[in-house]
Amino acid sequence: MTPELIAFVGGGQMAGSLIGGLLAAGHPAARLRVAEPDAARAERLRRDFGVEVRARGAEVAPGADALVLAVKPQVMREALTGVAPVASTTVISIAAGLRIEALRRWLGAAAPIVRAMPNTPALLRAGVTGLHAPAGTPERPRALAERILGAVGATCWLADEAQLDAVTALSGSGPAYFFLVAEALRDAGVTLGLDAPTATLLARRTLAGAGRMAEASGKDIAELRADVTSKGGTTEAALARLESRGLRDAFAEALRAAATRSRELGDALAK
Repeated sequence: MTPELIAFVGGGQMAGSLIGGLLAAGHPAARLRVAEPDAARAERLRRDFGVEVRARGAEVAPGADALVLAVKPQVMREALTGVAPVASTTVISIAAGLRIEALRRWLGAAAPIVRAMPNTPALLRAGVTGLHAPAGTPERPRALAERILGAVGATCWLADEAQLDAVTALSGSGPAYFFLVAEALRDAGVTLGLDAPTATLLARRTLAGAGRMAEASGKDIAELRADVTSKGGTTEAALARLESRGLRDAFAEALRAAATRSRELGDALAK
């Protein structure tokens, strides 16, 4: 069976991650195309991946089984000039905030559309992606979208498109929250007398190790926290102070702010 022809509109970091993941999974480079107008970036894609690169989306879309939209939402409409996918083409948009309704206005109603919200650890094939397809979308487009995004990490399906705002708030923006925590830990370590390189190493490796434990253990996150919190110990003292300072409420408010901003951007793009 001939592998699907997958075309990308946009050849930035996330598209490059998906292409690299697909190649690593055995998808042939000859069945990948990219539309990238920037000459330097186009040459890098050809050199690094051996894929066909053209300047415009209209040049790579014809005959594609899947069309992955990987440009900034603000320039999406221009990038889709001349693109007219048919009903056999699965359109997958990874543009934040850009709703299916707007994509249908620009592309027509024929092709099935799947929205995807990956996050930046996809660059290391350690990402997680929220996926949404409208009710009635056939299984084949859903499976194809899951395979493409699954090449860079885990995937989960959402019943409601509006839930992508919550995904954006939690996992899309989430790496920055953990980096902020690591930054705060480093700075606090310095105030306790550690030199900056040592504090940075300890914070960085603690963040990475905790993530690996959470992924590998299969335990609920709350159980993992309890496992490393001895009664009357140092960790319990630290967590009690964080809880008393309203850590959970701060994160709840932060995610609400991010989700609200995601909805606002979607509303603006819909106009």
